[in-house]
Amino acid sequence: MAKTVSVAEAKRDFSDLMSRVALKGERFVIQRRGKAVAALVGVTDLETLQTVGAREEGKGLLASLAAWEDYPQLEALIADLYRAREQAKDRRVRKLP
Repeated sequence: MAKTVSVAEAKRDFSDLMSRVALKGERFVIQRRGKAVAALVGVTDLETLQTVGAREEGKGLLASLAAWEDYPQLEALIADLYRAREQAKDRRVRKLP
């Protein structure tokens, strides 16, 4: 599950956050004024995103999602994304069925 930190916290604790990402596989969503603006993820996650993006370029979002089917923590990742969006103050988010 991704943890949410403010920009100020991310700046202050950057070295610690990087160590937690690299050594423990943790993920962080960085917020500015309550809105998610960036994420701190491990290199493996980034490489997966880049590979999927390159392979599925031009095929749309659904094709990209299919590439994540075998990702071991997909459900947790989706839940984290929805939680971050729900906490964002700039828009409403539909509840998952």
